[in-house]
Amino acid sequence: MANIPSIDHLITEFDTALRTLFAKPHSVRAHPDADISSSQDAALTEAERKHVSALMRVNHTGEVCAQALYSGQSLTAKRPAVTQALKQAALEETEHLAWCESRITELGGRTSLLNPLFYAGAFTMGAAAGVLGDKWNLGFLAETEKQVGAHLESHLSKLPDGDEKTRKIVEQMQQDEARHAREAMHQGGAHLPKPAQMTMQAVSKVMTTASYYL
Repeated sequence: MANIPSIDHLITEFDTALRTLFAKPHSVRAHPDADISSSQDAALTEAERKHVSALMRVNHTGEVCAQALYSGQSLTAKRPAVTQALKQAALEETEHLAWCESRITELGGRTSLLNPLFYAGAFTMGAAAGVLGDKWNLGFLAETEKQVGAHLESHLSKLPDGDEKTRKIVEQMQQDEARHAREAMHQGGAHLPKPAQMTMQAVSKVMTTASYYL
């Protein structure tokens, strides 16, 4: 049986939600594009700037969902080691939030208006995964990161050739997601059944399409 969340734990997760949705995120590591001058953006056309900004808005929403997933999963996880793994992954996802938000601002864009809705849905999914047991909880984490990695790979192919700033960010995010997936499986994560993987892909498709425009 999953641990029954304490009031303190619930308050902490509520605070996490507020900070994810409304506070400015910060990165402990240097931003991956820090050594690339923003003057390169002058070479981007207006259409390219809007397109890249929309792609990064999608990535930002994906990181908001990741925070929600990990928050929900840690709330119902059984073993302290699993909770710690989730919190460590969430810490790095917060850095991803900061990188994405900074790049969106540079490009003159905005984050998604639908983030609160997606956060609520992802938190519910994460809590449900935790209830199923730690091996499925970790498996859900690994599959999420695997799908995010594939999604980021597709974004790399859609970036303008001259946009090295965005490329650096997406590449570092991709590396981090792959490592999270490996660590989750190393700690005992189970491979999710194909129907579960397909359901996650369908939900992700809705999120990415909606956040690209909204």
